Amino acid sequence: MAATEFPAAELEEATRLLESLLRIDTTNPPGNEKAAAELVAETCRAAGLDPELNGVSPDRPNLTARWEAAPENRSGRPLVLSCHLDVVPADASRWTHPPFSGHNDGTYVWGRGAIDMKGFAVMAIAALTRLRNEDTPINRDVIFAAVCDEEAGTENGSRWLVDERPDLLGGDPEYVINEVGGFTVHQKGRRFYPVQRAEKGVAWLRLTITGKPGHSSLPAVESSVQKLARAIDAIATARLPWHAGEEARAFIEGFAKPEGSLAQKIAPLLAHPTLGPHLLPLAISDPSRRASMEAILRNTATPTCLHSGTSTNVLPGSVAVDIDGRLAPGQTAADLIGELTAVIAPIAGDSARFEILRESEPVSFSTDTPLFREIELALREADPEGQVVPSIIPGFTDSQNYARLGATCYGFYPLQLPPDLDFASLFHGDDERIPIEGFHWGIETLTNLLRRFLTSAPGSK
Repeated sequence: MAATEFPAAELEEATRLLESLLRIDTTNPPGNEKAAAELVAETCRAAGLDPELNGVSPDRPNLTARWEAAPENRSGRPLVLSCHLDVVPADASRWTHPPFSGHNDGTYVWGRGAIDMKGFAVMAIAALTRLRNEDTPINRDVIFAAVCDEEAGTENGSRWLVDERPDLLGGDPEYVINEVGGFTVHQKGRRFYPVQRAEKGVAWLRLTITGKPGHSSLPAVESSVQKLARAIDAIATARLPWHAGEEARAFIEGFAKPEGSLAQKIAPLLAHPTLGPHLLPLAISDPSRRASMEAILRNTATPTCLHSGTSTNVLPGSVAVDIDGRLAPGQTAADLIGELTAVIAPIAGDSARFEILRESEPVSFSTDTPLFREIELALREADPEGQVVPSIIPGFTDSQNYARLGATCYGFYPLQLPPDLDFASLFHGDDERIPIEGFHWGIETLTNLLRRFLTSAPGSK
């Protein structure tokens, strides 16, 4: 089905809705997503959808709305369009415009959540509204989900839905479109569009180090605090072993493909466990981009929260640090603990103990599907000179939960970004904002994708 011009009035309405949604403070913790969910529910009803609000707490609901296919047209399992309404904290003193102002300067809409990811909530609603107004004969049920609590680990959001109310997600959805992907990456004069097909796993650990307690007026040579301080420094500066799986290799090679034969020959060497760590600084000179690439080629471990003594004049018998570990595909928390044990053994010896606070496996999805092919086609039509790259991200999303229902999940939140706007810096960063033209481009691109995919014949390529 051919793309149609998106009505300008509907694009303007979507921009106003985004401004309103950004003015609702859903900082997590504590979340308080209720007002945002109710605003989204009101918009769903205007589109002819019947939203439901369910969750652990009335103040933290999850919204789901189902558009049912006619029985005679239904040929596939449900498609879920998923977003989250909670956002990370923002320090207003560091922002050009207040983070919950929804300020529109004519070029950008500013606000915490514009990118991550209230913008996609509005984008999905706009697309579904247009398709319903066109009386599109969809071939499967479409479920829109706007969940809470993604930023704090998903426990009250998508995890709750999957564990307690999978029926609200269609029971056995075939596909989920979620974050992070479909945005423009500018590199050497070319435009790339990574589409997420994998994400690293999570291993939140606690490292406890023991030592002899005593009075701090008599400093110990090897107190628990001293050993922990050195262990934290060792972990923070360690370069853990390379784990370049198929997902990371495809990502690297996707960026190398348009660079020519030499780049295509070098790209596989970056994944080599011995050569890769030495070649990467030569291949990517920018430290920020190099760090992002390294994050998908290794397990990572970042010390965060400290737990120590209770009195200034007492050497504690034990101290601890929490560590945010992220796992490359094929890796486990036990593997990461083994790597970290080797790092701190010369410092802490037998006085160190690791505890697993939380673990979730890495997830990866095939790109050999009708939906991924339609995503590629939609992006090529929207930007004929752009390059689509299957990607892996170092963080986690709600997809880790949806995968347990058997769904194939892709990060596809299409945004055309100008060269001077770095997507990664906006994610959880200061001055989060979304370009209005790029946002409208994304609405049209997502609508065209859904229109074609939801009306394609069974088994079509």
